Formats: sequence, structure tokens, C-alpha cells
Amino acid sequence: MRFMMLMIPKGYESAAPGTMPDAKAVEAMMKYNKSLNDAGVLITLDGLRPPSEGARVSFPGGKPKVTDGPFAEAKEVLGGYWMIDVKSQAEAIAWASRCPGSENETIEIRRVQEMEDFPPDVQKAAEGFTEMQKR
Repeated sequence: MRFMMLMIPKGYESAAPGTMPDAKAVEAMMKYNKSLNDAGVLITLDGLRPPSEGARVSFPGGKPKVTDGPFAEAKEVLGGYWMIDVKSQAEAIAWASRCPGSENETIEIRRVQEMEDFPPDVQKAAEGFTEMQKR
């Protein structure tokens, strides 16, 4: 089963453009990342730049509207993510619990919807999706 572990750092929603993590925190996180990799459960991972450098596209009335960051209404934003492949949610929780996060960080764990989770009509409507994932 694939799970996405989403890092949600408090305060990142108002971080200035170009904000970078502390080298010691990165060093500790790299040890954790290496343990995920060495265990063979890591699929991919990335850190995300602050929302002040991002944009959001919403669709009021079905038409696209672009809002540049920062986003005044944001209370929680993503700082990065890991995609892992483990046997259960309990195992994903165990891996997240080993993360060297600080007291201002939360990891949200979400299971990826696999094609076989969907009924046949939805699988048919999503024909070609699996091939897109491989690119």
C-alpha cells in the first residue's frame, strides 16, 4: 500500500520567500530519509518552497482565478512530503513516528487510492491513468 506522509510545519504559511531550513535539521532529516530508503519503503520525497513563492488556482463559477502567495486565509500548509510503500497504515504511522520533527511540525498520513480500490465503471472512466503515472 502506498501512503503519502505530508509535513505540515506551523508558521510556514507566513514564511518569507527564500526561507531555508537549518542545516542541522536537514542533517537529522537526511538520516531519517536514508533509513526509509535503506528499508526499501521510500518511493519519492521532496521539500516545498514557502507558499509566499507559490500560487493557487481556484474555480469560482467554474472559471480559473489565480491568487499569488502568500495566502492570507491559510492556516496549515505543506512543507514537504514522502511517498512510501508499506504493508499497512500502522506501518506508515510507525515510520512517521520515527521522523525527527520539531514540536511545531505535524505529519499527516494519507493512503493513496489505488486503481483496484475503484468500482469497474470508475476504472473504465480512468482508462490510461496507470500509464500516465509511469512518466
